[in-house]
Amino acid sequence: MGLYAAAAGVLAGVESRQGSIKGLVYSSNFQNVKQLYALVCETQRYSAVLDAVIASAGLLRAEKKLRPHLAKGRASSLDDLRALKGKHFLLDPLMPELLVFPAQTDLHEHPLYRAGHLILQDRASCLPAMLLDPPPGSHVIDACAAPGNKTSHLAALLKNQGKIFAFDLDAKRLASMATLLARAGVSCCELAEEDFLAVSPSDPRYHEVHYILLDPSCSGSGMPSRQLEEPGAGTPSPVRLHALAGFQQRALCHALTFPSLQRLVYSTCSLCQEENEDVVRDALQQNPGAFRLAPALPAWPHRGLSTFPGAEHCLRASPETTLSSGFFVAVIERVEVPSSASQAKASAPERTPSPAPKRKKRQQRAAAGACTPPCT
Repeated sequence: MGLYAAAAGVLAGVESRQGSIKGLVYSSNFQNVKQLYALVCETQRYSAVLDAVIASAGLLRAEKKLRPHLAKGRASSLDDLRALKGKHFLLDPLMPELLVFPAQTDLHEHPLYRAGHLILQDRASCLPAMLLDPPPGSHVIDACAAPGNKTSHLAALLKNQGKIFAFDLDAKRLASMATLLARAGVSCCELAEEDFLAVSPSDPRYHEVHYILLDPSCSGSGMPSRQLEEPGAGTPSPVRLHALAGFQQRALCHALTFPSLQRLVYSTCSLCQEENEDVVRDALQQNPGAFRLAPALPAWPHRGLSTFPGAEHCLRASPETTLSSGFFVAVIERVEVPSSASQAKASAPERTPSPAPKRKKRQQRAAAGACTPPCT
């Protein structure tokens, strides 16, 4: 019996009150009881989340033979994901809404995908929307949105409440994106065939935009499929790299000018420092004291290159270290600026109040106290 089948059996026994977790684990005859016990406890801990994910995805309706407790399997490490094969899948150890399937799995004809209940993405491509994490009701800009998978992910996080302003210049890709969003039931997104760099941050429509996802055009040097289609894509020429980095920096600096922006995620599917750490560093240097890199997903094993202080807060991804395509993500947050009143209060020198003059009568003393001005 495999680990996940054993865990499913223990969970079923707990639910039917056949015994305690510890008792059922030790009576399961599974060889590594410590590993089994840890998996069962972790599954129980996230039971409510797992139930919601399984229900929203309709897994049990589509896979009639799938046991409910087996559907709750959650990987505890990358080794669990590496061992996946056949029709088995697991919940990602770091992204609770992500189901991970063996690399050879093709779900494009699966009823759940065709009905829009599943979004198929590379593991690392799920990071940007998850790290942006806009609460339901938020206004969000997806600056370079097509083909739309990240937009769909954002809509799911928003629970279809709020507003997504999605921009892209490619009319054909936008048309495909509209179809994808409609199939997924997304109703909170407004598509625009427009250059994000031409979008005015002062436009009243965007005054409530607190979140921006910026995944601009890049060399694609982290995508194995693109390298197969375009020989040499893994090592872009210096001229092309310079042009791409210039565009990416302009897009990032433009995004940082939106007045209500609180959190931005910048991502690429590139391995090149020029498109990643260098772009982020230069944008932060052009906005000194206004924004900072936020620590992102501390448990993620692959960090940004140490090219400037704080670069370790960025994330990188690769087939070897994270079982994904090559990827880069940075989370940028606005630095809270105290109000002018608070600044004045903080900067005002402390004053020792003079002792009140002695009064002969109690009424005079009481009246003087009532007229004392409040501290500022």
